[in-house]
Amino acid sequence: MKCFYFTKDEEEGGTLSSRESKVSWVRSLSVASSSVDTRKSRSDLDSESRDFTETFEFYEFLTQRRANDLRVFSFSELKMATKGFSRGLMIGEGGFGCVYRGVVGAPCSDLKMEVAVKRLNRHGFQGHKEWINEVNFLGVVKHPNLVKLIGYCAEDDERGMQRLLVYELMRNKSLEDHLLTRAAAPLSWTLRLKIAQDAARGLAYLHEEMDFQLIFRDFKPSNILLDEDFIAKLSDFGLARQGPTAGLTHVSTSVVGTVGYAAPEYVQTGRLTAKSDVWSFGVVLYELITGRRVLERNLPRAEQKLLEWVRPYVSDTKKFHFILDPRLEGHDCIKSAQRLASLANKCLAKNARSRPRMSEVVDMLENIIIDAEAVPETMKETENVNKEVDTKEEGREEVELGKPESNNQKWGFDFKEMVSFRNKSIGKLDWRNWTAGLVKSS
Repeated sequence: MKCFYFTKDEEEGGTLSSRESKVSWVRSLSVASSSVDTRKSRSDLDSESRDFTETFEFYEFLTQRRANDLRVFSFSELKMATKGFSRGLMIGEGGFGCVYRGVVGAPCSDLKMEVAVKRLNRHGFQGHKEWINEVNFLGVVKHPNLVKLIGYCAEDDERGMQRLLVYELMRNKSLEDHLLTRAAAPLSWTLRLKIAQDAARGLAYLHEEMDFQLIFRDFKPSNILLDEDFIAKLSDFGLARQGPTAGLTHVSTSVVGTVGYAAPEYVQTGRLTAKSDVWSFGVVLYELITGRRVLERNLPRAEQKLLEWVRPYVSDTKKFHFILDPRLEGHDCIKSAQRLASLANKCLAKNARSRPRMSEVVDMLENIIIDAEAVPETMKETENVNKEVDTKEEGREEVELGKPESNNQKWGFDFKEMVSFRNKSIGKLDWRNWTAGLVKSS
């Protein structure tokens, strides 16, 4: 997936620069200059585009909650944990650097624990500011739907600056690895809904439940990691930005993110609000429905942009199944998927103020999940009723067949019983092969 950044010359020429990451597990970071109104003074731009770690409010927050359990690792310790940063243990690569699987000692015990070690590329121009963001933020905030930062390493030696982050290992990698990679086993519809709800809870926490508001700015499938139980957790807070303070409606800041996921009003004006994350969430919902990327260059031009391709099908219930992920064939999820598409459309409203808050999205997803889980139960109840009816009919036939015959008794097929019998044996009554039953008389 491509990440973008703007420079002044490119803005004037109307072009967009991009660079592509190699593997989905790590986001490709972007560093940008501000795209807000150039008529403002330099001091205004500097004050408006400050990173959230530079604000007094955030430092006060850190002071109050600095008592954290982040571990400080030595570079040699992490080098040993990853067997010298072996390529065989590399599980991801991006603009920040590489991510390796490693094993470190568990705190206060002799046990070992598996971790993911992210190493900043020492020769790149990106990542240092993002590294600081991650340490400052994840070091003091805990939530079940945010990835856990275990510790960090910050050393300087003759080889240069060494900056590493150590996370809990997410054994099922990212949502992108399962959803947008055809080789992976397809995610069930119910699991897709629960992953969406987990991610929504993470965003709702950032937007509405902390002492200050945080805007994620890079919400996409590769930044939604899955643990061994497929619980989704948001990762990669390098581009996160503190939201507007009281009395302000937005934050004017650099335009960064990933092509296709950034809200249009943010791209056009540089004005950032929490509703920008809501837009990104709506895009990911359509990826869950279709199993397709937001941008597919190898498809016909009319089908390359996901949001444009789905538009004519979403409003037509008879055609909606054409956009449903074909790997969901056999799942009774059309109605549920239509409801999810309706929610996605709310998140993608052109007017940012019309988009729901993430806490509202969580509630709407809860209702969709409840209804989706009720469908299989209804089907089971129907099957049980049919089995009971069949059992009663079979019992009645056994009783009839068990009656002793009399020489003077007439016997034959009752018409209704004959229809029932044939329906059970061949599924329907074949009138062409039907013959009248024999009647025995004295």
